[in-house]
Amino acid sequence: QVQLDESGGGLVQPGGSLRLSCAVSVSGSLFRVYALGWYRQAPGKQRELVANITRGNNTNYPDSVQGRFTISRDNAKNTVYLQMNSLKPEDTAVYYCNAKPPGWGPPLGYWGQGTQVTVSS
Repeated sequence: QVQLDESGGGLVQPGGSLRLSCAVSVSGSLFRVYALGWYRQAPGKQRELVANITRGNNTNYPDSVQGRFTISRDNAKNTVYLQMNSLKPEDTAVYYCNAKPPGWGPPLGYWGQGTQVTVSS
């Protein structure tokens, strides 16, 4: 089974920064072709896309995080990152890493167990 191990969550002041990491337990040749993403779910809200990145390093962000968050991938380390700057209380949520193979595996890909991000004074 593909495992995703997330780290980097925690408590931060408004305006602060956090960097989330997600290590994916697949071979390097497979990791290179996975689409990768970060999602979040706040209390009372549906899970929403935060950022995703393709095998070709194309990225996509919703308006809510555009200009503040950056997704990146390191294919040599089988790791995807989410750099979060200028954090707001509205960013408080459980953040989930996602990895999707091109044409096989679960329909929604593989998921990490989530890491809590809390933005508060």
